[in-house]
Amino acid sequence: MTDPSALFDVRGRVACVTGASAGLGRHAALVLARAGARVVGVARRRSALDDLQTEGGDNVRGVEADLSDRASLNDIATQVAEPFGSPSILIHAAGINNRQPADEVTPEGWDVTMDLNLAAPFFLSQALVPAMRQAGWGRIVNFASLQTTRAFPGGISYGASKGGIGQLTRAMAQAWSSDGITANAIGPGFFRTELTAAVFDDPERAARNAAQTCIGRNGELTDLDGPLLFLCSNASAYVTGQVLMLDGGYTAK
Repeated sequence: MTDPSALFDVRGRVACVTGASAGLGRHAALVLARAGARVVGVARRRSALDDLQTEGGDNVRGVEADLSDRASLNDIATQVAEPFGSPSILIHAAGINNRQPADEVTPEGWDVTMDLNLAAPFFLSQALVPAMRQAGWGRIVNFASLQTTRAFPGGISYGASKGGIGQLTRAMAQAWSSDGITANAIGPGFFRTELTAAVFDDPERAARNAAQTCIGRNGELTDLDGPLLFLCSNASAYVTGQVLMLDGGYTAK
C-alpha cells in the first residue's frame, strides 16, 4: 500500500516553470520550491527573476528568455537543464492576452499570441521530453483558461490559443503517457494577476465574476497549491489528458 504522505512529495524533483516572473507562474514556482523541488523559472524580465530567486532561495534559478521566439526554444531547453539537470516537471504558465476585438486583430498580434500561448508549450515540451522518457517519469502541466471552452469579448486570438491548449493537452497525453509522462492542464478562473488587472480594477465587474461561481468568490493564489502539487506528483499517476478547471465552479453554472 502506498504511503499517503508520500503521494504529493516532489522533493528532489527538478521543475521548470515558464511565466515565472509574475502571477500564477511565479506562485507555482514558489510553491514547488517550498515543497522541496529545485525550480528553474523562465521569463523575459531579469529583475523579476532575480526577485524570484531571492525569495525562493537556493532551490530556485532563473533563465531570461523570450518564449515567443520559436527558433530559440531548443536553446532555452538547454539553458533550463543547466542549473539542476533536465526537469521532470514542466509547468507552462507563460501567456499573453491582448484583448483585441475580432475586427482589430492583426496578423502580428495573432502570431505572438499563438507562439507564446500554444507553440511554446508544445515545442519546449518536445525538447525536454526525451530526458523524461529516459527516466520513465514526467509531469507536464499546461495552463488552460475559462476561454478554453467559453467565448469572451475581445478574446478571439487568446481564446483560440487556449482552446488549442485543451486539445494539445489531450494530444500530449496520447503521445507520451505510455512513457510515464502525464500531461494535464489547469484552467484558472478569475485570479488577481497582471493579466487580469483590468478586471479587478473594476469592482462591479469583479463582483459579477465572483457571483458567477458556485463558491461565491474569485480565486486566491493559494487555491492553486493543492491542484498543482497533485498534478506534479505521484498522486496523479493515473490522471492524464485532463483539464482541471480551477474556477470555483464558474464553468459549472
